[in-house]
Amino acid sequence: MNPFEEKAQPIESALQNWKELYPKPYDKRDVDPYTKTRIILMNGTEFESNWFSHQFARHTDNNDLRRDLALAREVEKQQQLKISLLKPQNETILEHTIGYEQLAVDLTAELAKRELDCNVKTALDFALLEDFDHLYRYANLLEMEQGVYAEWLVGRYTEIMPGRPTIAHHRFPKDNVRKGINAKEADVQTVLDTMIITAAEQQTMNYYMNVTNFAASDLGRKLYQEIALVEEEHVTHYESLMDTNATWLEMLLWHEYCECYLYWSCYKTETDSRIRKFWEQNLDFEISHLHKAADLLKKYEKKDWQEVIKEGTFPEPISLHENIDYVRKILGETVQFTTVKDSYKKINALSENADFFRFQEITNPTTQIVPSHCVIETFIRRHGADYRYQVSQGPVPELRNRRQDNTSVGRKPDAAESTKFFCNED
Repeated sequence: MNPFEEKAQPIESALQNWKELYPKPYDKRDVDPYTKTRIILMNGTEFESNWFSHQFARHTDNNDLRRDLALAREVEKQQQLKISLLKPQNETILEHTIGYEQLAVDLTAELAKRELDCNVKTALDFALLEDFDHLYRYANLLEMEQGVYAEWLVGRYTEIMPGRPTIAHHRFPKDNVRKGINAKEADVQTVLDTMIITAAEQQTMNYYMNVTNFAASDLGRKLYQEIALVEEEHVTHYESLMDTNATWLEMLLWHEYCECYLYWSCYKTETDSRIRKFWEQNLDFEISHLHKAADLLKKYEKKDWQEVIKEGTFPEPISLHENIDYVRKILGETVQFTTVKDSYKKINALSENADFFRFQEITNPTTQIVPSHCVIETFIRRHGADYRYQVSQGPVPELRNRRQDNTSVGRKPDAAESTKFFCNED
């Protein structure tokens, strides 16, 4: 599909009344896990576009342009609210969190499996192991506090076991910045991948920042606090991959194109017929926004859309599904890596005074105050072993012990074996 070739309706025709804006939520007892993750993804995508539009409006003094931005932004904010209201009232914050982390794992894996830019793929693989570990930590808190087994929430499509331990995720902030792409030279799929994962991680960080103080226990509040700050690292990590040389109007076009692509992907892969119609409607809305963005680019910068997006036809749709084998491969090969500036190094290769170790001492002077570790240790004390869902023995021997939480892997030399990151072939 090429959205530039589709007929666009007037933007105002997408404005809805209060009844239209309040959808029937899904039933948490029988909803497909990937329907939930698509909802979370599109909520984040709409926020990202909306926030970009606000920032654009704050960086131009052209009121005619700001009025055009305001109209499309109102429709997109209505879209985001309607999407967020698909979540039912009886789904707890922690249950919803499991959906966020399943999305992070399976979306990241899916993007990495198709990514041809080695720099972008490595960035995805690196953070994949951290979101995978977050799922494990939250799943233990959920079972401990609410008696709910996360394996049923993820449909047993995603394993629940330790990844790179969360205690190892705390890096010196300057080491979270990656090398960016050039959108005019990069494959369209690569540009989309950087935008999609940035929006998803931004939404996750926002959610955790906002719900931390609503957690039901001190242990829960502390866990959300810790992982929210890791998600801040991930946002920095991913946003630095994006093209920084594009103009505001060029990026507006990319944002609208990305939204069209994701709604089309959701429409093509959705299994719930009611939600599928919802994605189709929103795709129509976004096509009108895309055409408007192309008109504004032509009006103010005298550029055709083809000068920004070389080929308008969409890549293959993103399909959210299980990625167990892929996650296991990355876990077994790269768990002992960290970042140093815009590169990746094994912990063994760091000097004793490396910024990573210095920041670890500041943040984690003792493991006993680290919330992610305390959650697992508390669960083990109460139940004798941690909570996991695995299809077979884990790929990292040092992370197999269910009666002791490992705080060395990923942060101490010789704590585990790792080989190297690999890149996809053309």
